[in-house]
Amino acid sequence: MKQYTDEELVRLYVDTQRNQYFEALYTRYCDKVYRKCLSFTKDSARAEDFTHDIFMKLIIKLGGFKEQAKFATWLYSVTYNYCTDHTRTRRSNEFLTEDIDRVPDYSDNNDAEIAEMQSVGLRNALEQLNADEKSLLMMKYQDDFSIRDIADMTKVTESAVKMRLKRAKDKLRKYYLEGVVMWLLLALRYIITKWPLRF
Repeated sequence: MKQYTDEELVRLYVDTQRNQYFEALYTRYCDKVYRKCLSFTKDSARAEDFTHDIFMKLIIKLGGFKEQAKFATWLYSVTYNYCTDHTRTRRSNEFLTEDIDRVPDYSDNNDAEIAEMQSVGLRNALEQLNADEKSLLMMKYQDDFSIRDIADMTKVTESAVKMRLKRAKDKLRKYYLEGVVMWLLLALRYIITKWPLRF
């Protein structure tokens, strides 16, 4: 089956309904779809369920694949839309309500700890974005999709994609900076409680 392109496998499956062609597509893309679902859900069991559901939908939708884009791009579009739709309602801002006493001690200030703080801050900021904004940023900066590919997947113009990306980046920057300020205030509170000022 390696000799066939994705598009050829789709045509063969649609024409013959033979499972071997669909299984070849499944083998090629199952892990990629699972990882994308995991990036949305942060839960391996849910990601597996999402992956299963996406491939079940794919069996039905393959007849509608028009080859206007590469199969991989089309499949990612199906995956993003499914994940976005199913995670939109489960979004939460739990990190804001975490126990203040669990603030890590970064007293050594080495580069690895600072990088970890920045990484945590970015993850927290990403979690505050809605599913559409998050998926748009992930498509562009994690998966390296072009503006045109994103426009095709989301069925909007390229200029609309650019504007939505700009707005999502602005919100991400705002949430990230708010998180940094919160960490600084918590660190200051920790320092003051540990070593109170004496006059």
